[in-house]
Amino acid sequence: MAYTINPDSCTACGTCIDECPVEAIVAGDVYSITADACIDCGTCADVCPVEAISAE
Repeated sequence: MAYTINPDSCTACGTCIDECPVEAIVAGDVYSITADACIDCGTCADVCPVEAISAE
């Protein structure tokens, strides 16, 4: 399972990046998740206020 951020929904609020225990989220106009670094814990998806993060 891999987590991804929907670029159409992401507001770059920073909530997920602060919660990621392995720093797998990359900041930008729209955030992204580095798949190789992600440990599939789901913390980012749990805290996203706009539900832009999902498991694929």
